[in-house]
Amino acid sequence: MKKTLVIGASENPARYSYLAVKKLTSKGYPVVAIGTKKGKIDDTIIETEKISFENIDTISLYLNAGFQKQYYDYILSLAPKRIIFNPGTENDELFALAQKNGIESLEACTLVMLSTGQF
Repeated sequence: MKKTLVIGASENPARYSYLAVKKLTSKGYPVVAIGTKKGKIDDTIIETEKISFENIDTISLYLNAGFQKQYYDYILSLAPKRIIFNPGTENDELFALAQKNGIESLEACTLVMLSTGQF
């Protein structure tokens, strides 16, 4: 299964990042999460540090472009196969950097992709 890192995770049930973690785990995907506040979504711990997670297949972004810059080096260091730029996270600079480093980049919605079997 595709190990997924959710960046911008939140314990707030009204946030799409929360819903994405719930849906990913309910479908059996291993999930790790980073947010601005420590917390937990069911069994998924939300970390605040840039941990060197191993074997990340997909990064699902829930941070707007202004907050992403501090994560560029971190994201590239994880060498994921793909990055999903969820609505509101579009970022031409990171998109181009990722592609230059051989990382598939999609402007899409993780929740829709999971619902339609395209994840």
